[in-house]
Amino acid sequence: MATLILVRHGRSTANTAGLLAGRTPGVALDERGTEQAAALPGRLAGLPLEAVVSSPLQRCRETLQPLLDARPGLPLHTEERINECDYGEWSGRKLGELTDHPLMEVVQRHASAASFPGGESLRAMQARAVDAVHDWNATIDAEHGTDACYVMCSHGDIIKSLVADALGMHLDLFQRIHVDPCSLTVIRYTRLRPFLVRLGDTGDLSGLAPQGVPDGKDDGEAAVGGGAGAP
Repeated sequence: MATLILVRHGRSTANTAGLLAGRTPGVALDERGTEQAAALPGRLAGLPLEAVVSSPLQRCRETLQPLLDARPGLPLHTEERINECDYGEWSGRKLGELTDHPLMEVVQRHASAASFPGGESLRAMQARAVDAVHDWNATIDAEHGTDACYVMCSHGDIIKSLVADALGMHLDLFQRIHVDPCSLTVIRYTRLRPFLVRLGDTGDLSGLAPQGVPDGKDDGEAAVGGGAGAP
């Protein structure tokens, strides 16, 4: 079956502002995100890509534009099922304001039970994304053969949930996975099982250097929505 190259969108203005963007309209790439997107064609050079599938949100489309410019004729498809999680009433809010909300502990520790007020559950988010990937795998296989590669540009929590599914992990464990902005995560699907080939690959290890912890406290909580990546 097809090899899926998952791209998290480049760093956005919401990432740097510490906002949980969700599906808030008008969230664009910031300066660094634009640079990350510009480097994407070079990082994928030499790979015979058959198609590009994108979340409908602006930050994903902006991330993919340099790749599409570099490869005229590469088809672009918009897929609603890989849209960002619908965080409902949490959308557009400062993440710092949500830290002490009772739901945040559920999101962190029991994600399969987390449902955002006025939005969707993390379980529903994962289900729609997994269905989308299986459908696109079948389409790419049928049109281009089982050795084909394609790109899918989406969001942090979506990609983490797809990785959890590929590894056979319960959704309650998906916060243990991290993917930086514009990182590449590669899953090769086969008849019997998927193989995780790359996870959150940016080609830059500088983000592994100690960054310091605000207030000297490291509570081990995941960045809902994916975080802004290394400074």
